[in-house]
Amino acid sequence: MKKWFQKKNKESNESNESKESNESKESKESKESKESKESKESKESKESKESKENLSEIMSRLKKSSDFICYSNNHSLNPFYISYCKSLVNVEILHRDILALINDKPIRTYEELKGAILVEDIIITSEIDKIEKLILNGFVMIQLDEKDNMCALARAELQIGRNISIPEVEFSVIGPKESFVESLDSNLNLIRRRLPISDLQIKEVMVGTLTKTRVAVLYIEKIVDKENVNTVIQRINDIEFDQIIDSAYIAQMIADNQNSPFPQLLDTERPDRVAGVLAEGKVVILVNGSPHALIGPTTLIEFFSSFEDYFLSWHVASIFRIIRLFAVTFSIFSTPIYVAVVTYHYELIPKELMVTLVTSRSNVPFPPILEVIFLEMAIELLREAGARLPTKIGQTIGIVGGIVIGTAAVEAALVSNVLLIIVALAALASFTTPVYKMNNTIRLIRFPFLLFAQLWGLVGLVLCFCFLLVHLIRLTSLGRPFLEPIYPLRWADLKDAFIRLPFSSQSKRPILLRTKEPNRFNKKQAKEKKDIDE
Repeated sequence: MKKWFQKKNKESNESNESKESNESKESKESKESKESKESKESKESKESKESKENLSEIMSRLKKSSDFICYSNNHSLNPFYISYCKSLVNVEILHRDILALINDKPIRTYEELKGAILVEDIIITSEIDKIEKLILNGFVMIQLDEKDNMCALARAELQIGRNISIPEVEFSVIGPKESFVESLDSNLNLIRRRLPISDLQIKEVMVGTLTKTRVAVLYIEKIVDKENVNTVIQRINDIEFDQIIDSAYIAQMIADNQNSPFPQLLDTERPDRVAGVLAEGKVVILVNGSPHALIGPTTLIEFFSSFEDYFLSWHVASIFRIIRLFAVTFSIFSTPIYVAVVTYHYELIPKELMVTLVTSRSNVPFPPILEVIFLEMAIELLREAGARLPTKIGQTIGIVGGIVIGTAAVEAALVSNVLLIIVALAALASFTTPVYKMNNTIRLIRFPFLLFAQLWGLVGLVLCFCFLLVHLIRLTSLGRPFLEPIYPLRWADLKDAFIRLPFSSQSKRPILLRTKEPNRFNKKQAKEKKDIDE
């Protein structure tokens, strides 16, 4: 019996201890919950105080600018306070769709205010960063209480921009005559009208700590290789720069090799070209404020093909492409070959031509390299002067200046007649490049060839060409080989490279892009054509 009583006493003691421990735990938990509630309340009160201070700081900072308007109406049924940037807001929308509707209506809550205004985009928020961002993007801030942290923001953006015009850089005789403008929304509209499909995806990113520039990445989801899209978006997100003014900033910052003179993204001002490359499976970048779109990944051959080639028969388009490639080659190598042959390799010149060269250079006191540099610099000066002056004056300066300077230089025995003809033809040949940025690159790489030709003659030309070839082989565009389909050699992609075969022969998209859907159409079904009698 004693043992039984001892066990009972132990059990009762243990139960009492457990009850006490539970009660202590409950008391601790209640204390902790009270403390957490108090801390939350204190945090919320601190946050509200900070937000109010921040809002007042933002308002005081904005009020320093002369175009920031603050208006209070205390005479109507419901007093309200309006703040906006006069230079960003359409005054007609403000008076017609906002002020005229809330002046004489009893409005007590922001939901009633939202229902009274006819503006489509109305946001009710208390987030400080969002308020500042929207005010500086053409929104009108409406407060029912000046001390209240909550406000309604109504879109009344003043849109100023030029109308859609014809392409100036990539002008074509045949084909559409529309070009991009500086407004991102207008440019997206031009592309959407050409590709009215749900698979056309647009991802928008904000870039630039000061400019807050909108950058849109476009692609067709069911066709594009997702790796290309991720590469573009990641590189744009990694940009740390205070201002992004134009798409050229983006092109330089996301390039695979920023030290290369060759552009690694193709820029265009034609919406039809953008629609065409999106259908191929490429990625397009549009920047707000820029009339040029960026296309990638791209290859070297694409810079010498005009989009007008697709509006002509394949025979004519192929001939034009071959002419362009020959013209670019002539533009790069003509003057360096002249310097190398005249300086080191007289034996390569035929006897009949030798007499002409000797007579043309008989009175010239300078070596060939100085002749070439003098004429090349004169041509570059005329180009820059013609580009910077107004259109009518620039054309006059280019034509008259070239004739006067060339004739005077020959008569003064500063240059020879033969060299003047070669330099003029090389300058004309360089203008056949459809893409302006590649035209600048061709003008630049001519000078290293001249230097190597002066130092080692034709051997120097071969050596410089090897350096150029190695650089092009190593160069990539968004991780894809820049010299494709030459290296690596891909016969299927040659159908639309140096020549353009008919559309019936281009049933597959470029291998370079590694698209989800490699086939454009069923080639067998396309061949089954029936006559009317059948």
